[in-house]
Amino acid sequence: MLPAGLKFERLHHASGFKDMHYRRLGTSQLEVSEICLGTMTFGQQTALPDAHAQLDFACAQGINFIDCAEMYPVPTRAETSGQTESIVGAWLQRQPRDKLVVATKAAGPARSLHWIRNGPRALDRANLREALEGSLRRLRTDYVDLYQLHWPERNQPMFGRWKFEPSQERECTPILHQLEALAELQAAGKLRYFGLSNEHPWGIMEFVRLADSHGLPRPVSVQNAFNLLNRTFEYGGEETIYRENLGLIAYSPLAFGLLTGKYLLNPQAAGRIKLFPGFAARYEKPGVGPAVQAYADLATRLGMAPAALALGFCRQRWSVASTIVGASDLPQLEENLSCWQTQLSADALRDIDAVHLRHTNPAP
Repeated sequence: MLPAGLKFERLHHASGFKDMHYRRLGTSQLEVSEICLGTMTFGQQTALPDAHAQLDFACAQGINFIDCAEMYPVPTRAETSGQTESIVGAWLQRQPRDKLVVATKAAGPARSLHWIRNGPRALDRANLREALEGSLRRLRTDYVDLYQLHWPERNQPMFGRWKFEPSQERECTPILHQLEALAELQAAGKLRYFGLSNEHPWGIMEFVRLADSHGLPRPVSVQNAFNLLNRTFEYGGEETIYRENLGLIAYSPLAFGLLTGKYLLNPQAAGRIKLFPGFAARYEKPGVGPAVQAYADLATRLGMAPAALALGFCRQRWSVASTIVGASDLPQLEENLSCWQTQLSADALRDIDAVHLRHTNPAP
Protein backbone atom coordinates (compact mmCIF):
# COMPACT_ATOMS: atom_id res chain seq x y z
CA MET A 1 0.00 0.00 0.00
CA LEU A 2 1.25 3.48 -0.82
CA PRO A 3 1.74 5.89 2.07
CA ALA A 4 -1.17 8.31 2.32
CA GLY A 5 1.02 11.36 1.80
CA LEU A 6 2.41 10.26 -1.56
CA LYS A 7 0.05 11.51 -4.20
CA PHE A 8 1.02 9.69 -7.39
CA GLU A 9 -1.75 7.37 -8.50
CA ARG A 10 -1.76 3.86 -9.89
CA LEU A 11 -3.92 3.85 -12.99
CA HIS A 12 -4.98 0.80 -15.00
CA HIS A 13 -5.06 0.84 -18.81
CA ALA A 14 -5.38 -1.97 -21.30
CA SER A 15 -1.94 -3.03 -22.56
CA GLY A 16 0.16 -5.98 -23.65
CA PHE A 17 1.00 -6.70 -20.03
CA LYS A 18 -1.54 -8.43 -17.86
CA ASP A 19 -1.48 -5.64 -15.31
CA MET A 20 0.50 -2.61 -16.48
CA HIS A 21 0.23 0.29 -14.04
CA TYR A 22 0.40 3.97 -14.92
CA ARG A 23 1.29 6.51 -12.27
CA ARG A 24 0.85 10.24 -12.07
CA LEU A 25 4.31 11.77 -11.94
CA GLY A 26 4.54 14.14 -8.99
CA THR A 27 2.27 17.16 -9.34
CA SER A 28 2.19 16.89 -13.14
CA GLN A 29 -0.57 15.60 -15.37
CA LEU A 30 1.78 13.01 -16.87
CA GLU A 31 0.56 9.43 -16.54
CA VAL A 32 3.66 7.28 -16.99
CA SER A 33 3.95 3.52 -17.26
CA GLU A 34 5.69 1.87 -14.32
CA ILE A 35 8.36 0.79 -16.81
CA CYS A 36 10.25 3.49 -18.71
CA LEU A 37 12.23 2.41 -21.76
CA GLY A 38 15.85 3.48 -21.42
CA THR A 39 17.65 4.29 -24.66
CA MET A 40 21.28 4.98 -23.76
CA THR A 41 22.54 2.01 -25.83
CA PHE A 42 20.93 3.36 -29.03
CA GLY A 43 23.64 4.42 -31.47
CA GLN A 44 26.49 2.59 -29.71
CA GLN A 45 25.60 -1.02 -28.84
CA THR A 46 22.22 -0.86 -30.57
CA ALA A 47 21.80 0.07 -34.24
CA LEU A 48 18.70 1.83 -35.58
CA PRO A 49 16.72 -1.25 -36.75
CA ASP A 50 17.03 -3.02 -33.40
CA ALA A 51 16.39 0.22 -31.50
CA HIS A 52 13.14 0.74 -33.42
CA ALA A 53 12.20 -2.89 -32.78
CA GLN A 54 12.72 -2.32 -29.05
CA LEU A 55 10.57 0.81 -29.15
CA ASP A 56 7.79 -1.02 -31.01
CA PHE A 57 7.93 -3.95 -28.61
CA ALA A 58 7.89 -1.70 -25.55
CA CYS A 59 4.82 0.17 -26.79
CA ALA A 60 3.06 -3.12 -27.50
CA GLN A 61 3.55 -4.00 -23.82
CA GLY A 62 1.89 -0.76 -22.73
CA ILE A 63 5.04 1.26 -22.08
CA ASN A 64 4.36 4.91 -22.87
CA PHE A 65 7.44 6.47 -21.22
CA ILE A 66 10.75 6.87 -23.12
CA ASP A 67 13.90 8.37 -21.61
CA CYS A 68 16.74 9.95 -23.63
CA ALA A 69 19.55 12.46 -23.11
CA GLU A 70 21.48 14.80 -25.37
CA MET A 71 24.77 13.11 -24.43
CA TYR A 72 23.58 9.54 -25.24
CA PRO A 73 24.67 6.97 -26.23
CA VAL A 74 27.10 6.03 -23.50
CA PRO A 75 29.98 5.86 -23.01
CA THR A 76 30.02 9.33 -24.50
CA ARG A 77 32.10 10.04 -27.59
CA ALA A 78 32.25 13.09 -29.82
CA GLU A 79 31.27 11.10 -32.91
CA THR A 80 28.16 9.49 -31.37
CA SER A 81 26.81 12.19 -29.04
CA GLY A 82 23.18 12.97 -29.94
CA GLN A 83 22.61 9.81 -31.99
CA THR A 84 20.23 8.31 -29.46
CA GLU A 85 17.81 11.22 -29.77
CA SER A 86 18.08 11.07 -33.58
CA ILE A 87 17.20 7.35 -33.57
CA VAL A 88 14.24 7.94 -31.27
CA GLY A 89 13.18 10.95 -33.33
CA ALA A 90 13.07 8.91 -36.55
CA TRP A 91 10.78 6.40 -34.80
CA LEU A 92 8.68 9.10 -33.17
CA GLN A 93 7.64 10.41 -36.59
CA ARG A 94 5.27 7.48 -37.11
CA GLN A 95 3.80 7.46 -33.60
CA PRO A 96 0.78 9.22 -32.04
CA ARG A 97 2.83 11.86 -30.24
CA ASP A 98 0.18 12.71 -27.66
CA LYS A 99 0.06 9.10 -26.43
CA LEU A 100 3.74 9.06 -25.45
CA VAL A 101 5.70 10.66 -22.62
CA VAL A 102 9.09 11.60 -24.03
CA ALA A 103 11.80 12.64 -21.60
CA THR A 104 15.31 13.88 -22.28
CA LYS A 105 18.10 15.54 -20.32
CA ALA A 106 20.48 18.49 -20.53
CA ALA A 107 24.13 17.70 -19.80
CA GLY A 108 25.78 19.91 -17.22
CA PRO A 109 29.42 21.01 -17.06
CA ALA A 110 32.29 19.34 -15.26
CA ARG A 111 32.44 15.97 -17.05
CA SER A 112 34.74 16.96 -19.96
CA LEU A 113 31.85 16.93 -22.43
CA HIS A 114 33.57 19.41 -24.70
CA TRP A 115 31.74 18.24 -27.85
CA ILE A 116 28.24 19.07 -26.57
CA ARG A 117 27.21 22.57 -27.57
CA ASN A 118 30.85 23.51 -28.26
CA GLY A 119 31.75 23.24 -24.59
CA PRO A 120 29.02 23.51 -21.98
CA ARG A 121 30.12 25.65 -19.10
CA ALA A 122 26.88 26.10 -17.17
CA LEU A 123 23.20 25.28 -16.88
CA ASP A 124 22.41 28.91 -17.59
CA ARG A 125 19.70 30.41 -19.80
CA ALA A 126 21.73 30.27 -23.03
CA ASN A 127 22.98 26.72 -22.54
CA LEU A 128 19.60 25.33 -21.49
CA ARG A 129 17.86 26.92 -24.47
CA GLU A 130 20.52 25.66 -26.88
CA ALA A 131 20.47 22.20 -25.33
CA LEU A 132 16.69 21.85 -25.50
CA GLU A 133 16.41 23.20 -29.04
CA GLY A 134 19.07 20.72 -30.15
CA SER A 135 17.17 17.88 -28.53
CA LEU A 136 13.91 18.97 -30.17
CA ARG A 137 15.57 18.97 -33.60
CA ARG A 138 16.96 15.49 -33.13
CA LEU A 139 13.74 14.13 -31.62
CA ARG A 140 11.71 15.81 -34.42
CA THR A 141 9.12 17.09 -32.02
CA ASP A 142 7.92 20.53 -30.93
CA TYR A 143 8.09 19.75 -27.21
CA VAL A 144 9.33 17.25 -24.66
CA ASP A 145 7.04 16.09 -21.89
CA LEU A 146 9.75 15.95 -19.24
CA TYR A 147 13.03 17.88 -19.44
CA GLN A 148 15.62 16.91 -16.84
CA LEU A 149 18.88 18.41 -15.61
CA HIS A 150 21.15 15.39 -16.09
CA TRP A 151 23.28 16.20 -13.05
CA PRO A 152 23.75 19.27 -10.85
CA GLU A 153 26.05 22.03 -11.98
CA ARG A 154 27.29 22.62 -8.45
CA ASN A 155 29.98 20.69 -6.60
CA GLN A 156 28.34 17.48 -5.45
CA PRO A 157 29.52 13.86 -4.97
CA MET A 158 28.17 11.56 -7.69
CA PHE A 159 29.07 8.79 -10.15
CA GLY A 160 31.23 6.91 -7.65
CA ARG A 161 32.34 9.85 -5.52
CA TRP A 162 30.86 9.38 -2.08
CA LYS A 163 32.22 12.29 -0.02
CA PHE A 164 31.38 15.96 -0.29
CA GLU A 165 34.59 17.96 -0.73
CA PRO A 166 34.39 21.70 0.10
CA SER A 167 37.74 22.17 -1.64
CA GLN A 168 36.00 21.39 -4.96
CA GLU A 169 33.66 24.38 -4.74
CA ARG A 170 33.41 26.42 -7.95
CA GLU A 171 31.31 29.14 -9.51
CA CYS A 172 28.00 27.87 -10.81
CA THR A 173 24.68 29.15 -12.12
CA PRO A 174 22.37 29.91 -9.16
CA ILE A 175 19.48 27.48 -8.90
CA LEU A 176 17.04 30.39 -9.12
CA HIS A 177 18.49 31.31 -12.54
CA GLN A 178 18.13 27.70 -13.69
CA LEU A 179 14.49 27.74 -12.60
CA GLU A 180 13.84 31.01 -14.41
CA ALA A 181 15.36 29.60 -17.62
CA LEU A 182 13.24 26.45 -17.39
CA ALA A 183 10.12 28.54 -16.73
CA GLU A 184 10.78 30.52 -19.92
CA LEU A 185 11.12 27.34 -21.95
CA GLN A 186 7.93 25.98 -20.44
CA ALA A 187 6.06 29.21 -21.22
CA ALA A 188 7.31 28.94 -24.82
CA GLY A 189 5.73 25.48 -25.08
CA LYS A 190 9.04 23.66 -25.57
CA LEU A 191 8.68 21.55 -22.44
CA ARG A 192 5.68 20.52 -20.38
CA TYR A 193 7.40 19.74 -17.07
CA PHE A 194 10.93 19.55 -15.74
CA GLY A 195 12.73 17.19 -13.41
CA LEU A 196 16.07 16.65 -11.69
CA SER A 197 18.57 13.82 -11.99
CA ASN A 198 21.46 12.52 -9.89
CA GLU A 199 20.32 14.97 -7.26
CA HIS A 200 20.69 14.96 -3.46
CA PRO A 201 18.10 15.96 -0.85
CA TRP A 202 19.55 19.47 -0.40
CA GLY A 203 19.32 20.15 -4.11
CA ILE A 204 15.78 18.80 -4.40
CA MET A 205 14.62 20.99 -1.52
CA GLU A 206 16.40 24.07 -2.84
CA PHE A 207 14.72 23.75 -6.23
CA VAL A 208 11.34 23.29 -4.54
CA ARG A 209 11.87 26.11 -2.03
CA LEU A 210 12.96 28.64 -4.64
CA ALA A 211 10.22 27.63 -7.07
CA ASP A 212 7.57 28.09 -4.40
CA SER A 213 8.95 31.36 -3.07
CA HIS A 214 9.29 32.91 -6.55
CA GLY A 215 6.13 31.57 -8.13
CA LEU A 216 8.03 29.39 -10.61
CA PRO A 217 7.29 25.84 -11.82
CA ARG A 218 8.39 23.09 -9.45
CA PRO A 219 10.29 19.98 -10.47
CA VAL A 220 7.95 16.99 -10.74
CA SER A 221 10.49 14.16 -10.63
CA VAL A 222 13.96 12.99 -9.68
CA GLN A 223 15.83 10.43 -11.79
CA ASN A 224 18.43 8.73 -9.58
CA ALA A 225 20.19 5.39 -9.46
CA PHE A 226 18.23 2.96 -7.31
CA ASN A 227 18.80 -0.78 -7.07
CA LEU A 228 19.67 -3.56 -4.63
CA LEU A 229 23.31 -2.42 -4.61
CA ASN A 230 22.55 1.30 -4.33
CA ARG A 231 19.77 2.27 -1.93
CA THR A 232 21.26 5.60 -0.87
CA PHE A 233 18.12 7.40 -2.08
CA GLU A 234 16.29 5.90 0.89
CA TYR A 235 18.51 7.88 3.28
CA GLY A 236 16.90 11.28 2.85
CA GLY A 237 15.70 11.28 -0.73
CA GLU A 238 12.57 9.27 -0.06
CA GLU A 239 11.40 11.49 2.78
CA THR A 240 12.01 14.55 0.61
CA ILE A 241 9.95 13.36 -2.37
CA TYR A 242 7.23 12.01 -0.06
CA ARG A 243 6.75 15.36 1.66
CA GLU A 244 7.16 17.45 -1.51
CA ASN A 245 5.24 15.10 -3.85
CA LEU A 246 7.84 14.31 -6.50
CA GLY A 247 8.12 11.03 -8.38
CA LEU A 248 11.28 8.91 -8.35
CA ILE A 249 12.37 7.60 -11.73
CA ALA A 250 14.74 4.79 -10.81
CA TYR A 251 17.60 4.08 -13.19
CA SER A 252 20.11 1.22 -13.33
CA PRO A 253 17.82 -1.32 -11.60
CA LEU A 254 20.17 -4.14 -12.65
CA ALA A 255 23.37 -2.24 -11.74
CA PHE A 256 24.94 -2.48 -15.21
CA GLY A 257 23.96 -6.15 -15.41
CA LEU A 258 25.65 -7.16 -12.15
CA LEU A 259 22.31 -8.03 -10.56
CA THR A 260 21.44 -10.49 -13.34
CA GLY A 261 24.15 -12.73 -11.89
CA LYS A 262 25.72 -13.26 -15.33
CA TYR A 263 29.17 -12.16 -14.17
CA LEU A 264 29.03 -14.71 -11.35
CA LEU A 265 28.57 -17.46 -13.91
CA ASN A 266 31.09 -16.01 -16.36
CA PRO A 267 33.32 -13.09 -15.32
CA GLN A 268 33.97 -12.41 -19.02
CA ALA A 269 30.31 -12.33 -20.02
CA ALA A 270 29.37 -9.80 -22.69
CA GLY A 271 28.13 -6.48 -21.37
CA ARG A 272 29.02 -2.84 -20.87
CA ILE A 273 31.29 -3.61 -17.92
CA LYS A 274 33.56 -5.67 -20.18
CA LEU A 275 33.06 -3.67 -23.37
CA PHE A 276 33.95 -0.35 -21.78
CA PRO A 277 36.63 -0.68 -19.06
CA GLY A 278 36.16 1.89 -16.30
CA PHE A 279 32.55 2.57 -17.25
CA ALA A 280 31.22 0.92 -14.09
CA ALA A 281 33.73 2.40 -11.65
CA ARG A 282 30.94 3.18 -9.18
CA TYR A 283 30.48 -0.58 -8.66
CA GLU A 284 34.17 -1.42 -8.32
CA LYS A 285 34.05 -1.63 -4.55
CA PRO A 286 35.04 -4.55 -2.28
CA GLY A 287 31.53 -5.21 -0.97
CA VAL A 288 29.83 -5.43 -4.38
CA GLY A 289 30.84 -9.00 -5.25
CA PRO A 290 29.67 -10.54 -1.96
CA ALA A 291 26.40 -8.58 -2.13
CA VAL A 292 25.71 -9.75 -5.71
CA GLN A 293 26.36 -13.32 -4.63
CA ALA A 294 24.07 -12.99 -1.62
CA TYR A 295 21.22 -11.64 -3.78
CA ALA A 296 21.76 -14.41 -6.33
CA ASP A 297 21.61 -16.99 -3.54
CA LEU A 298 18.41 -15.42 -2.22
CA ALA A 299 16.86 -15.51 -5.70
CA THR A 300 17.72 -19.21 -5.96
CA ARG A 301 16.06 -19.92 -2.62
CA LEU A 302 12.97 -18.06 -3.79
CA GLY A 303 12.90 -19.96 -7.08
CA MET A 304 13.39 -16.97 -9.37
CA ALA A 305 16.05 -15.41 -11.57
CA PRO A 306 18.32 -12.79 -9.95
CA ALA A 307 17.02 -10.20 -12.45
CA ALA A 308 13.45 -10.90 -11.35
CA LEU A 309 14.44 -10.27 -7.72
CA ALA A 310 16.12 -6.97 -8.63
CA LEU A 311 13.31 -5.69 -10.85
CA GLY A 312 10.59 -6.85 -8.45
CA PHE A 313 12.27 -4.88 -5.68
CA CYS A 314 12.13 -1.66 -7.70
CA ARG A 315 8.58 -2.29 -8.86
CA GLN A 316 7.27 -2.75 -5.32
CA ARG A 317 9.14 0.10 -3.64
CA TRP A 318 6.51 2.68 -2.68
CA SER A 319 8.66 5.64 -3.71
CA VAL A 320 9.29 4.54 -7.30
CA ALA A 321 6.98 6.05 -9.89
CA SER A 322 8.71 4.41 -12.86
CA THR A 323 11.81 2.27 -13.39
CA ILE A 324 14.04 2.66 -16.43
CA VAL A 325 14.67 -0.67 -18.13
CA GLY A 326 17.02 -0.76 -21.12
CA ALA A 327 18.78 -3.36 -23.21
CA SER A 328 21.41 -3.72 -25.90
CA ASP A 329 19.11 -5.81 -28.13
CA LEU A 330 15.50 -6.92 -28.42
CA PRO A 331 15.92 -10.42 -26.91
CA GLN A 332 17.52 -8.87 -23.82
CA LEU A 333 14.66 -6.40 -23.50
CA GLU A 334 12.13 -9.22 -23.86
CA GLU A 335 13.94 -11.18 -21.15
CA ASN A 336 14.07 -8.20 -18.78
CA LEU A 337 10.39 -7.39 -19.23
CA SER A 338 9.44 -11.02 -18.69
CA CYS A 339 10.84 -10.62 -15.16
CA TRP A 340 9.03 -7.39 -14.47
CA GLN A 341 5.83 -8.53 -12.85
CA THR A 342 7.47 -10.79 -10.29
CA GLN A 343 5.62 -10.30 -7.02
CA LEU A 344 7.83 -10.42 -3.94
CA SER A 345 6.29 -11.53 -0.67
CA ALA A 346 6.68 -9.63 2.57
CA ASP A 347 9.12 -12.34 3.70
CA ALA A 348 11.18 -11.92 0.53
CA LEU A 349 11.35 -8.15 1.04
CA ARG A 350 12.54 -8.71 4.63
CA ASP A 351 15.20 -11.09 3.33
CA ILE A 352 16.34 -8.41 0.86
CA ASP A 353 16.65 -5.92 3.71
CA ALA A 354 18.68 -8.43 5.71
CA VAL A 355 21.15 -8.85 2.83
CA HIS A 356 21.32 -5.08 2.43
CA LEU A 357 22.17 -4.52 6.08
CA ARG A 358 24.82 -7.25 6.06
CA HIS A 359 26.63 -5.83 3.06
CA THR A 360 26.29 -2.05 3.41
CA ASN A 361 26.75 0.57 6.07
CA PRO A 362 23.70 0.93 8.32
CA ALA A 363 21.37 3.84 7.72
CA PRO A 364 22.29 7.05 9.61
